[in-house]
Amino acid sequence: MTQTASNKRKQQQRQAGVGIILIAVILVGINILASRFHKGFDLTKEKRFTLSEATKKMLRNLEEVVVVDVYLQGKFPAGFQRLSETTRERLKSFKEYGGNKVVYHFADPFEGVAEAEKEKIAQTLYEKGVEPMNLNVKGDRNTSSQIVFPYALIQYKGKTHAVKLLENHLGMSPLEVLNYSESLLEYKLANGIHQLQIPEKPTIGYIMGHGEQLGAHTFDLLTTISKYYKVDTLDLPHEYHISDARYNAIIINKPTLPFDDKEKYKIDQYVMRGGKVLWTIDMLNTPLDSLQKTGQFITSETGLNLDDQLFKYGVRINTDLIEDVNCAQVPLITGKMDNGQPQIELRPWSFLPILIPNSKHTIVNNMDAVLSKFANSIDTIDNKTTRKTILLQSSNYSRSAFNPVRVSLSMMKYDPDPKLFNKPYKPVAVLIEGNFSSLYQNQLAPNFLHILQDSLKYPFKGSTDKSSSMIVISDGDLLLNNYSQSNGMEEMGYWKYTQSLFANKNFILNCLEYLTDSNSLLEARSKDVKLRLLDQKRAKEEEHKWQFINLGVPILLVLAFASAYLFFRKRRYEKSV
Repeated sequence: MTQTASNKRKQQQRQAGVGIILIAVILVGINILASRFHKGFDLTKEKRFTLSEATKKMLRNLEEVVVVDVYLQGKFPAGFQRLSETTRERLKSFKEYGGNKVVYHFADPFEGVAEAEKEKIAQTLYEKGVEPMNLNVKGDRNTSSQIVFPYALIQYKGKTHAVKLLENHLGMSPLEVLNYSESLLEYKLANGIHQLQIPEKPTIGYIMGHGEQLGAHTFDLLTTISKYYKVDTLDLPHEYHISDARYNAIIINKPTLPFDDKEKYKIDQYVMRGGKVLWTIDMLNTPLDSLQKTGQFITSETGLNLDDQLFKYGVRINTDLIEDVNCAQVPLITGKMDNGQPQIELRPWSFLPILIPNSKHTIVNNMDAVLSKFANSIDTIDNKTTRKTILLQSSNYSRSAFNPVRVSLSMMKYDPDPKLFNKPYKPVAVLIEGNFSSLYQNQLAPNFLHILQDSLKYPFKGSTDKSSSMIVISDGDLLLNNYSQSNGMEEMGYWKYTQSLFANKNFILNCLEYLTDSNSLLEARSKDVKLRLLDQKRAKEEEHKWQFINLGVPILLVLAFASAYLFFRKRRYEKSV
C-alpha cells in the first residue's frame, strides 16, 4: 500500500510538473505573438477604438512607407500623457492595416539639446508647421513653464504634413477638450496621410464680377484653402463658360451686384455637368459704415436676381434677419465713470447668432460653434430629386425680422427676452444632394440650342447625369475675416471682443472637402466619443459604500473561496482515511 501510494504521488508530481511547463510555454508563446500582432476587441458603444472603413481602405492601399513623428515624448501632466498614449494606440491600429508601410516614432525635440540650440530647433519645426505651446505646470510649491509640441509630422513620398493633436473647443472644460481631441485623432492622422497621397490638388474657382469680396477680408480664407487646393479667380462675365473639367468646385462669396441671365446660365450649366457650388449669399444689405456713424441702419434688398435659380435647386433664402438669444457680445457705452471716462460693457447682440451644429452629418458632427453676422433664414423646397440636410441653424430661442429691418446699437441696452424669441431653429446652411434640373429647361429657343450644339460645341444639358451636391449658406460674412490697422489680419471666426475663436474655418474646409473629394475621410471625423464623467455629488455621498465594494468584497470573496476549499479538502481526506 505504501509503495503504491508513493508511486501514485510521484506520478501526480510528474503530471503537475509537465502541466506547469506546458502553461509556461503557452504563456511565453502568447506573449511573443502579442508583441508582434496588435489585436483588440472594441466593446465600447460608440466603437471609439475601431477605424472607419475609409481609413482602413486608405491604409491598405499605401504605395510607400509613411513615417509619423509624434512630439509627445517626455514628462507631461496627466492630460498630455493620456493624449500621447491615445495617439500611440491609434497609430498601432493604423499599423494593423498598413503593416510595414506605417512607421511611427515618439520623440522629445529638446532631449539632450543645449539651451542655445533649442530656439533653432523650434524655428525649424515651426517652418514645417509644428507650433510650440507654452504649458504652465503646477507643482507642489510653485508653477513652472514647459514648451510642448502637441503635433505629429507625417512624411510620405518626400512630402511632409503637420497635424495638430490638441484641439480647441469653446465652452469645454480641459477634460472635455482632451476627450474632443482624442475623438478627432483618427481623422486628423488619416487625413494628413491622405493629403500627401493626392498627386495634384483639386482646383477651386473663386467667382468674381459681381462685387464679391476679395482683399484684406478674404486673406485668411484664400490663404487657408490654398494649402489644400489650387485657387483661381474666375471673372464670370468675361468667361465663355465654367469648365467642369478644370474646376472641382466654385465659390460664390457674398456678391453685391445682380447676376444677369447669361451669368446664371454659365453657373447652371456648370452644375448640370456635375460641378459643385458653395454659395454664401446675403439677401439684405447691412451697411456697417452707417452703424459706425449713426449707431443704426435700415436694411434693403441686394437684388442679386438669384432667387429663381436657388429655388429651382431646392432652397429659398428669405429677405429677413435672424435674431438669436445665443449670440456674440459687442462693447457698448453704458454711462460714465467717476473720472469722466466712458463706462463700456460687453452686451449680447442678437443679430450675431452663434450657430451650434446639431446635425450628425459628417460635415458638422462633433464640430464647434460657428459665428454668423446678419444671417438670413433658408426655406427648403420639397421635391423628389434632391434631399436637403440642414448643417447650421439658429437655437431654440430665435426669431426673424423681415425687411426692412431697423438695426440699432441701442437695442443692446436691454437683455433679450427668451419669451419673445419663439421661432426656433432657423436654417442658415443647407446641403443639397441629388439630381438637379436646369433653370433653363424648355426655355431656350431652338436656334440658340443649335448654335450651342454645332458652333460652340457646348450643348445644353437639361439635368445632371448623376447625383451631385451644393451647399447654400445664407450669411455672406461667414467666410470673411476682420482686419484692423492695429491688429492686421485676423482669422475667420475670431471675435476680438471676447477673444474667442469659432469654427468658421473648420466648417468651410469640411464643406469643400465634402464637395471635392469622393474618397473623403470625413466619416472618421464624425465619430462621437462620449465622455462618461462621474456624478461628483453621488460619488461623495456613496464614497464609503463603493470603497467597501471595491476593497472589502474582493477580500471577502477570497476568504470565502479559501474556506470552502479547505472545508471540502478536509472532507475528502477524512473519507479516504
